[in-house]
Amino acid sequence: MTQVEQITRLVIQALEAEKNADTGYQVPVGVSARHVHLTQADVEALFGEGYHLTKKKDLMGGQFASNETVTIIGLKLRAIENVRILGPVRKASQVEISATDAMSLGIKAPIRESGDIAGSAPIALVGPKGVLQLKEGCIIAKRHIHMTPADAQAAGVVDGQEVSVRSENERGTIFNHVQIRVSDTFTLEMHIDTDEANASKIKTGDKVTIIKR
Repeated sequence: MTQVEQITRLVIQALEAEKNADTGYQVPVGVSARHVHLTQADVEALFGEGYHLTKKKDLMGGQFASNETVTIIGLKLRAIENVRILGPVRKASQVEISATDAMSLGIKAPIRESGDIAGSAPIALVGPKGVLQLKEGCIIAKRHIHMTPADAQAAGVVDGQEVSVRSENERGTIFNHVQIRVSDTFTLEMHIDTDEANASKIKTGDKVTIIKR
């Protein structure tokens, strides 16, 4: 690539960033249902010694939806069955639910970024081979947008930044405090939970617009 070509590309990128600052940057939505992340030790506690999760469907960032599910039980001893486990295994187990789920289960799950579980709500999990009591680990996932570095540059945002997002459908919803998460392994997508999707009448595949940085 010549120097002129490099300069031309930089000018085009700057113009695109300026345009996005004025008109907003569109992002497809993925509605995230309740799910569980487990350590290998906790997988074995629930499914038996030496057991490993089996893949049902690939997800972004090297994750996958597994064939395995568990039942989750809250303080009211109310249960939600068939909650999907996502792999691969993690360093700490975590359960992500909606606010409606939390009310049904009788637990006070805080709104947190995935992985931030210190001091979060306790919850029990039941598998075919055992029961697991987590002293902490149950959260309501903070709404967020997955992006590649190229997406972030085009949108004029950086990893960890919070933005506002607008849906232009008949409900006309604006989401504040949407966290940007950037990685080479991600696919451009905003993740909201089922409560947020139902209230705003948004479904997976719909597009929203970043309107504030």
